[in-house]
Amino acid sequence: GVISIGDYAFAGCNSLTSVTISSSVTSISDYAFVNCGSITSVTFEEGSRFTSIGFMAFYDCDSLESITIPSSVTSIDDWAFRDCSGLTNVYYEGTENQWNNITIGNSNEYLTNAAIHYNYTGE
Repeated sequence: GVISIGDYAFAGCNSLTSVTISSSVTSISDYAFVNCGSITSVTFEEGSRFTSIGFMAFYDCDSLESITIPSSVTSIDDWAFRDCSGLTNVYYEGTENQWNNITIGNSNEYLTNAAIHYNYTGE
């Protein structure tokens, strides 16, 4: 299966409204979903080994309201969620302590200011 979503893979794809990332994917590269203004949610399949979200991966996805992040994530690069003004809920599969250990780059205020729901199991 696919293990990485490459640079600019879905950039400017305004027909996407929700994204489900396969459990085989371990990273989302730089600019992967940049300027995808119609995406409202992003989720990861159960059993994900996902570890990183690249630079400006979801930049200017202003309709993005929620994202589910697996506990395997260790880094979120600069500007990954810049100008995601609709982001209000982050569903994190790990604990608050695990969340605090993720390296989160600059200009991700919409992500860090959203309501973080810890120990999320998809139910």
